[in-house]
Amino acid sequence: MLKSIKKIGVMTSGGDSPGMNAAIRSVARTCAFYNIECIGIYRGYEGMIEGDFKDLTARSVKGIINKGGTILKSARSKLFRTEEGRKKAYDKLKEKDIDSLVVIGGDGTFTGALIFNKEYDLPIMGIPGTIDNDIFGTSHTLGYDTALNTVVDAIDKIRDTASSHNRLFFIEVMGRDVGHIALNAGIGAGAEEILIPEEDLGLERLLESLRRSKKSGKSSSIVVVAEGDKIGKNVFELKDYVEENMTEYEVRVSVLGHMQRGGTPSCFDRVLASRMGVKAVESLIKGENNYMVGLLNDKITLTPLNKAVKGKVKINKELIRVSDIMTI
Repeated sequence: MLKSIKKIGVMTSGGDSPGMNAAIRSVARTCAFYNIECIGIYRGYEGMIEGDFKDLTARSVKGIINKGGTILKSARSKLFRTEEGRKKAYDKLKEKDIDSLVVIGGDGTFTGALIFNKEYDLPIMGIPGTIDNDIFGTSHTLGYDTALNTVVDAIDKIRDTASSHNRLFFIEVMGRDVGHIALNAGIGAGAEEILIPEEDLGLERLLESLRRSKKSGKSSSIVVVAEGDKIGKNVFELKDYVEENMTEYEVRVSVLGHMQRGGTPSCFDRVLASRMGVKAVESLIKGENNYMVGLLNDKITLTPLNKAVKGKVKINKELIRVSDIMTI
């Protein structure tokens, strides 16, 4: 016999990403559609421990689908990593009669959810919200598409300056463990070279590529660097190395940083968030537990949370080949 779901808690955790608000809205309105109460949990697991809750209705989430960030806020919680902290969180949920959770976040958020589910058997559904697109079981995480458009727009503007002054720009983008943003935005913005953690280009090959670009008549160049790239200790070390070996270039560095996380979510992210929110609530109603909602082949699917956390995300080799051809 399926456990009747009467009150669903929804929270955001970890780094914010565009589309989180659209997902919160979708969860709240799907709950309203099925006559289930929805409770917003502020500041992630920290707010859960403190009982920082607020009722969410279909009307209380109006006007947020176009907003970046998260109205429920986000925070790291050291206390939740302890048994004592998780016990406090569970007691607060029980006080409010919350009988299931939708957690929106990334790898750390899902890891916490897995432990919590194992200890207290509380039905949980995950929605992947991170601009890095580094979660197994989905082709797109919430915020990834928006971040790509933000990065491409920034690179387009920087290229105007690079062309005007015959400069070489190293542009660092987010991607500590995977190079999805760098690779896709680099191709989309026409970068001369793209450096990602998955492919060790090497310093000499980088110089060779830049010399080839210079010889072909390019007076300026854009190199997109994922923050997790292993060629140098950091992007500024790369700048110094190129300046020492290619004195004909005036080299500049632009670190895009947290601007990639902000801004109005794209239509794609709004629609994806809406689809994921509906699937998360309906799956809980059907008795599904401990899954992550994802997008595969344009279909909304479920992946076990443990696989989402442990699975390795692979870079698209075809895009690497396309990049190599485009930089000729």
